[in-house]
Amino acid sequence: MDLDEIFRKDLNLLVALKILLEAGSVSAAAERLNLSQSATSRILGRLRQLTGDPLFIRQGHRLVPTERALQLGQALGQPLSTLGQLLTPEEFEPTRCQRHFTIAATDYAVQTILPFALPRLYRTAPNLELDLTPVLHDQLLKQLTTGGVDMAICRKNRSIEPLLSVDLGPVGVFCLLSPNHPLARAPLTLEDYLHYPHALIAISDGVKALLDDALAGQPPRKLVLRAYHLQTALSVLDTLPLILTVPADLAYLVAKEQGLLIRPLPFDFKPFQYSLIWHPRCEFSPAQKWLRGELQAACRALIADRIQAMGLV
Repeated sequence: MDLDEIFRKDLNLLVALKILLEAGSVSAAAERLNLSQSATSRILGRLRQLTGDPLFIRQGHRLVPTERALQLGQALGQPLSTLGQLLTPEEFEPTRCQRHFTIAATDYAVQTILPFALPRLYRTAPNLELDLTPVLHDQLLKQLTTGGVDMAICRKNRSIEPLLSVDLGPVGVFCLLSPNHPLARAPLTLEDYLHYPHALIAISDGVKALLDDALAGQPPRKLVLRAYHLQTALSVLDTLPLILTVPADLAYLVAKEQGLLIRPLPFDFKPFQYSLIWHPRCEFSPAQKWLRGELQAACRALIADRIQAMGLV
């Protein structure tokens, strides 16, 4: 029987059949179905018409099921149980979570936000499976719709409708210097910034454009290196007097462990907002809501840690 033909059948009758089999009488079944006895009798009549079988033989006050009724009851057990589970609101328990999530993230997020968030996630959900993939800004909608990506962590550099988002906090840009840099013991001036060889680390095309706009009208920088990961630039700090321009959180994260010096940008630059973005298809999933909440909480903790590192508390 084709699905469209099944659709035209009243499948509620099969649920009533299962209850009639369990109850053993029309009156008992009527009470469970919250119907009158006459209405339940009419349902039994429709069941007989649907199946072409009497289904029950009256014996005193009880109904004795026919062979066909018993066959149907046995066959309906698992499908109805499965259907009941499907229609029961999903409850999410992180400690039992074995879900696989794919998160699209920028290099900045991979090096700063996620290292801060992952220990928190795995303490709560030790069996969680995460797949990190690069954000493709020009294909973000496709990634989140049909590309298998559950959520993205990045800067919104254009309208994202119909996607949903929540702000994770402002991200600034700082400079890092080697303690052996000629400017290590002096304030960083705009002239110095433009004069010395320069590296951009974990800076997206969009943020680079913001930096370029802030420096419009100035002589071009001596940009000798652009890399996704800081380790690439660290390998040449003893060779070149590089000024590293990096997202602020990355600067805080590595300055102490690498013995580097943090300097503010010597020109006006407004911090940009980072966001967590997802498709409306994921809006009401308990597991997705939990993961989004954990990432937001991790970012709040990261911001608090940043403020403390700056000595503002």
